[in-house]
Formats: sequence, C-alpha cells, structure tokens
Amino acid sequence: MDNLITLVNKIQRACTALGDHGEESALPTLWDSLPAIAVSSGKSSVLESVVGKDFLPRGSGIVTRRPLVLQLHKIDEGREYAEFMHLPRKRFTDFAAVRKEISDETDRETGRSKAISSVPIHLSIFSPNVVNLTLVDLPGITKVAVEGQPESIVQDIENMVRAFIEKPNCIILAISPANQDLATSDAIKICREVDPKGDRTFGVLTKIDLMDQGTDAVDILEGRSYKLQYPWIGVVNRSQADINKSVDMIAARRREREYFANSPEYRHLSNRMGSEYLGKVLSKV
Repeated sequence: MDNLITLVNKIQRACTALGDHGEESALPTLWDSLPAIAVSSGKSSVLESVVGKDFLPRGSGIVTRRPLVLQLHKIDEGREYAEFMHLPRKRFTDFAAVRKEISDETDRETGRSKAISSVPIHLSIFSPNVVNLTLVDLPGITKVAVEGQPESIVQDIENMVRAFIEKPNCIILAISPANQDLATSDAIKICREVDPKGDRTFGVLTKIDLMDQGTDAVDILEGRSYKLQYPWIGVVNRSQADINKSVDMIAARRREREYFANSPEYRHLSNRMGSEYLGKVLSKV
C-alpha cells in the first residue's frame, strides 16, 4: 500500500509540473483519474493534528485560496522537515516558515488580490510522527465576499470544491463541529448533494469537548444521526488559548487520547477516536 501511495504522489507531482490539475479541460485528464482525499471546510486544526505540526496559515476570511496537495511521508528517525515542489532542493525545518511560504506562494499566483486559484501548491512533510498519506486541502465554503474580493468568489469556491469532490474516486473528508446542528453544516450539505448515499464521505466531528453540558455526540459517532459508509471519527483539537500559548502538538495528541479514554460518554468508542486514528484510517482508505 505504501508503494502505491508513493506512486500516486509521483504522478500527482508530474501532473502539476505539466500543468494538469484537473480543471479548464472538457476532456478527462490524468489528474482526474487519480484517487484523492479532499478536505472540506473548518479543517486547519484537524490537518495540523494529523501532521503533528503548526504549519497552515490562519486568520479571518478565506485563508486557503489555492488547493494544497499535502503529501505526508513517514520516516524512521531524524528531524522533521518539509519541501515545496516549487522550491526544489530547499528543505524547511522551521514550520513557521512553511506557513509563510504557503501564504507567499498563494499571493504570487493570485497577485495579492484575495482571489482564488485552482493551481495547486504541493507540500511534502517528512516526519516520524505521520503515516504515509496524501490529502488535498481545499478552500472552505463561504457565504459572502470580503473587501477586495469579487462577488463571484462565493460561487467560484463552490465550483472549485465540487470539481474535486464530484469525482467518483475522491474520498471526501467532511469536517463538522459537534456544537453546531449537523443539518446546518456546509460540509455535510455539499456532501449530501454529490454523495447522497454517503459511500465516499468520511465524517469527522470536532469540538466535542465544547458541547453544552448534558449533551453528547454519541448518536452521531455511532452513525444513528447521519449514517455514512465509514464510521464517524471524533477529534479534540487545541483551543485558541492553546494555540496562543504554542501548546506542543504531540502533547495535545496525548491529551486528546486521555479525553476519550476518560469520558464516560465516549470511553467505549475511544479505540477509534482521535487525530492519530484518523490519519491511520485515511492512509488505509
């Protein structure tokens, strides 16, 4: 399986280098034929938990404005590092610099206009704390344009997201907060439209620890509220206060494991909860 993932990674990189990223063509392309896992809105903390590093740009408004093809490579030992396809032979060991380069490379393509582009950024991360896995991080669905953006950006983003997740060989990672009605989730809404039977949708529930006292997410996690082909996975990410204090990601993973293991509501599900389990399952899928 790891050899297959490596092969797909190489083909994806070759496609991008040749200008094939699955859009602006009336005919099927090689990129379209490749298997993929596409990530929906509200996902920065989840992706960083899977990787075990702070590396994604944060802020208000539309932060992700280009697809980010994130290729994770497990190494046996050594220091973690990252490489961008557009900067060959440059190795990043400072992940704050990785965050800045994602922002800078986005601006290079869009001209600092806050517009979006379908041209992907390829980022590879090598670490002993990851599984071999490739994800495509997409712009989050938005309802209004902010200053400096065209009114069409709302529809432009939805069109881009649909271009990825409508493909029959695309697994959709639908991330929704547990403290919000699932029926109003943008991620679930669009997934229902393109995958009505839930055969390709992987549900991830965040903010379980922030639910109102006396409520829980057991019905969702056990598949009774909204059934999917794959079991729902709950995660507990760092709070904004944790992020401000630069709480270590590996320590946050440990705290997440302890939360599920010690919570009376979720103890019976703890062996299939958490960001580490999510990464392992996605690698197998």
